[in-house]
Parts: sequence; C-alpha cells; structure tokens
Amino acid sequence: MEQIIAAVRGFDGALVVAPAPGGDFPELAWGDAFFYFAPDGQLPQHVQPYGTIVVKNYPDDTACDLDAPGRWRVNIHVDRATFREFTEEEPRSLTRPRDYTAADTVLPHPVYGALGWLAVVNPGEKTTDTVVRLLRGAHDAARARFARRHEPGGSPDND
Repeated sequence: MEQIIAAVRGFDGALVVAPAPGGDFPELAWGDAFFYFAPDGQLPQHVQPYGTIVVKNYPDDTACDLDAPGRWRVNIHVDRATFREFTEEEPRSLTRPRDYTAADTVLPHPVYGALGWLAVVNPGEKTTDTVVRLLRGAHDAARARFARRHEPGGSPDND
C-alpha cells in the first residue's frame, strides 16, 4: 500500500489525502487514502478523487471482504476503453459474475464499476505495476479536466 501511495505522491500535482484520527474527516475514512490532481496542494472542491485506497468495508460496499486482516483495495477511475480492456464489458453493462474477494486481480469496482471504476484487492506481483500505470492515467485525465476547468471561459463545475 505504501509503495502505491509513494508512487502517486511522485506524480506532478498530486495530492494524497490520508484521513486520520483528530482531523476533519469522518471516522469511517480514517486509514484510507484519496488521490487528487491539485497543483496548489489544496483539497479540490466539487471534484471526486481519481483513485482511492480503502482498508475496510463500507456500509454499502462489502463484497471484497476488506474487514478481514491485511486486506485493502485500490480503486481507480478509468476511461471506457481502459475499462473494456480489463473487464471485456462496458461499464454500464456489467453482467458477468465475479469473485470480488480475489486478490491481485483487476476487476470492476463492486459498487462503482458501472461508473468506470476498476478495483484491485491487495495488489501484488501480478498487478502492482498495472495499478501504478492506471493511476498515472487517471492522474493525467484529472490534470486534463483541471486544465479545461481553469482555461479562460471554463466553468469550475464543468466536469
């Protein structure tokens, strides 16, 4: 996990938010990490992260069994072509059964797959390089969205 966070921190303009006890974030988010393109180092408003790491189940997201010891998951927003490359399905047309508890395997996100999110539980030898490459692509896409929003005549909410 730390290797992936360190890689993202190395991306130009990346902001890694890692909520911890005593901060402004809800307890549910403690221990997780959220990845943004934020060249000013400030948490963007009205922008979703392009990637996350979660270390526990969320109330509506339990299919990966992240409450088991040592389990965590990287989540990455990708474009449709990349999603199809890894899943062989369209984001909004997911029909195949999947074992979301499988580790070191690129899968559609169990909750947000229809929105173009991929997920990897416990990236290891097979997927760590792929995860970093996908996060780099997601970071570059977030940079492009940022540039569009901040060009003359661009809208801050034009995403």
